[in-house]
Amino acid sequence: MGSKENAAVNQLLERLERRYALRVLWALRDGHPQTFRLLQDSVGNITPNTLNTRIKELREAGFLDHGSEGYIVTSSGQDLLKRLSDLQAFSTRWAAARNKK
Repeated sequence: MGSKENAAVNQLLERLERRYALRVLWALRDGHPQTFRLLQDSVGNITPNTLNTRIKELREAGFLDHGSEGYIVTSSGQDLLKRLSDLQAFSTRWAAARNKK
């Protein structure tokens, strides 16, 4: 991987590593718009200030948008979530293996 590709991956990971960023995207993965309050409840344990910050950052990154019915994942965000969709199956297997120990 070249330095341009590494820089792009690093930029993406920097955004996604921020506290609750992935949880916000994950809460919207079903494609249904959510109001701020519903999104806050869906994410859980997130303060309004932190949620506002994550929404702003995810909108600037092109992953979220706000429509008349609430926040929704953009096509770029859907593409990212599609690529992360194996996370559900992996996490189930991982948790089961850890519980066996």
